[in-house]
Amino acid sequence: METGPARDAQRDAILAAMLPVVDGIAATFGPLCEVVLHDYRRPEGSVVAVAGSVTGRTVGGAMSEIGMRVLARGDEAADELNYLTGTGDGTLVKSSTMVLRDSSGAVFGALCVNVDVTAVGEAHALLGALAGLGTGPAEPPTTTFGDDIDSVVGAIVDDHRLRRDRGWAQLDREERLRLFRDLDARGVFAVRRAVEQVAGRLGISRASAYSYLSRSRTTADPTDTGGTA
Repeated sequence: METGPARDAQRDAILAAMLPVVDGIAATFGPLCEVVLHDYRRPEGSVVAVAGSVTGRTVGGAMSEIGMRVLARGDEAADELNYLTGTGDGTLVKSSTMVLRDSSGAVFGALCVNVDVTAVGEAHALLGALAGLGTGPAEPPTTTFGDDIDSVVGAIVDDHRLRRDRGWAQLDREERLRLFRDLDARGVFAVRRAVEQVAGRLGISRASAYSYLSRSRTTADPTDTGGTA
């Protein structure tokens, strides 16, 4: 198994080989398509190539919360294909995230394809209303895309269900641990300086944030019964 510089050289070669693929996919699907190539070795600046403009990504920009989720799953991560998400400005996006692996099977990046389907969604709703079919499909989750990793981390923290209507002081101990456990599972703490960022967002000290993160990793979630949905 290749290690160290040899492994990095192999990963660099894979990313270089993907560059014409990025341009080719975007050119094929036209102006409503954006293709983003990520190198997860640098979460705060994972974007190494972009073609098209749907989410406003630029080279050197940070990964989104979708990338953090992939990063959290590590080598167990799988491709996520044809899922719908929404941007902060209301754009409806159909996306696919395809993980990149080196020869050992380790995940180190991803190729993401984003297609603006806002007009399709509006046409679907209009036709449904004309046909008397009632309400349209459920609203897709909103995803924060941004070149600044702090804004992505902040959006994930603020959007957590335990944070929407209550402040940190209103959460009991188990809820606080669950909050940190959920953020950890979503890959937030794989990002450099994320603990400090989360602490600032919650209005607690960095020491308290590190303590809650440590305890969340060593104590079981009492709401997890081990079953499946």
